[in-house]
Amino acid sequence: MVLTIAFWGLGAVAVLAGVAVFVVDSMARATYALALSFVAVGLQVLVLQQNYVGVVTVLMMVMEMAIMAVYMVMFMGMNPALMPMSMVHGNRTAVVSAAATFLLLAAGILLVDWPSREGGPPADVTVALGQELMGPKMLVMAVVGAVMVATIVTGVVLAAHRTRYDRFGDDLRRRPADDPQPGGVGR
Repeated sequence: MVLTIAFWGLGAVAVLAGVAVFVVDSMARATYALALSFVAVGLQVLVLQQNYVGVVTVLMMVMEMAIMAVYMVMFMGMNPALMPMSMVHGNRTAVVSAAATFLLLAAGILLVDWPSREGGPPADVTVALGQELMGPKMLVMAVVGAVMVATIVTGVVLAAHRTRYDRFGDDLRRRPADDPQPGGVGR
């Protein structure tokens, strides 16, 4: 009973957060709403006892949204990311396309003659799915993770006009520091 309530509650959170992506008026808020929606879906998958897929979904989506936020701040600054803007473009076309896609997929579900199941599931579905998804590709995923971290660090370093050490000069001996805004820490 508790798992059923948790599943439907997380489903409601996922849908409401997905709607919030298009209702809020800034890119930063839309990013956080999208992250919440994905985390709720990942937690739903955990409730369904698909631990590997649920954890990977949550981790991937949280990291993806964190990277998006870093690049948003890096290229736009935080103020433009929070400025009001419309997150909906081509509203009428989007609604018509979404409705047509829904009707097409629903018709496919109802009208296709689905084959009957052959064989049975493996003893541990999570292990089988993990092996299928990551077995031969684990080394690639480990390398991609390191490359992503290096990309984030490099992007932040390149986007920073000055660092806290630049104000002391190349040899770090300039006293007093050359602050762009006078006053330093103890204004």
